[in-house]
Amino acid sequence: MPDQTVFFEKFTVNDFQLYFKLVSNFEVMKMITEKSLTEKEADDDFNKVLKNNSIHPFLGTYKVFNSSHDFLGLAKLELKSIDDTEAELGYMLLPHFWGQGLGYIIAQALLKISLQEPKLRSLIAIIDPNNIASRKILLKNGFYSKAFKDFDGLPGEILELCLQNKE
Repeated sequence: MPDQTVFFEKFTVNDFQLYFKLVSNFEVMKMITEKSLTEKEADDDFNKVLKNNSIHPFLGTYKVFNSSHDFLGLAKLELKSIDDTEAELGYMLLPHFWGQGLGYIIAQALLKISLQEPKLRSLIAIIDPNNIASRKILLKNGFYSKAFKDFDGLPGEILELCLQNKE
């Protein structure tokens, strides 16, 4: 049975090569941007990730590892500003780790983290409507389909989860 233990570390300035390994992979990106990123595009996006990671002490974009310290991919709970009550949940895995139940495990771990932030009232996830696996994972974790929207010419489905036990 594959290793299903995951842990997160926020991306730092020294992690570009791990980020680029993920976003330059067409298989990973075809349900996100429909194309892999060039090094320049990845560098621009990575700088946005780093800037966003400075908004909050523990929310942001994380590297995902297993207990053997293999890089699995990326996970995020992204705020647009420190005062936001909604975060975007997302994850990307290298193809070698697909089909092992890790997407579900990562989504559950992100939900646990989100419940530690008292200001958060809801989570959203944006997926390609054709990404059946991610849709199933999100629905299984309590998300519901909120809307379909175009994102820079690409189809997207917005799913939402209202966080319970929030005053």
